[in-house]
Amino acid sequence: MTPPGRAGIVKRSLVIAGHRTSVSLEEPFWEALKEMAAARGISIARAVAAIDETRGEQNLSSAIRVAVLAYVRSAPRG
Repeated sequence: MTPPGRAGIVKRSLVIAGHRTSVSLEEPFWEALKEMAAARGISIARAVAAIDETRGEQNLSSAIRVAVLAYVRSAPRG
């Protein structure tokens, strides 16, 4: 896990709906997105595609952050 205060923006390219797109997120969000996708048995690209399909007018990076936050909040604590 990335230490707080060391969360620089990381830009990665993904293919979503047949189009190559770049997404910029802080490293902790990339880490949590990877965990979320693995828990669902899908690739990061597929997870982002699912978020993209439901985001409406929201910026894709913001939509990913919101989805990751919802995933983290729904995880059992213990």
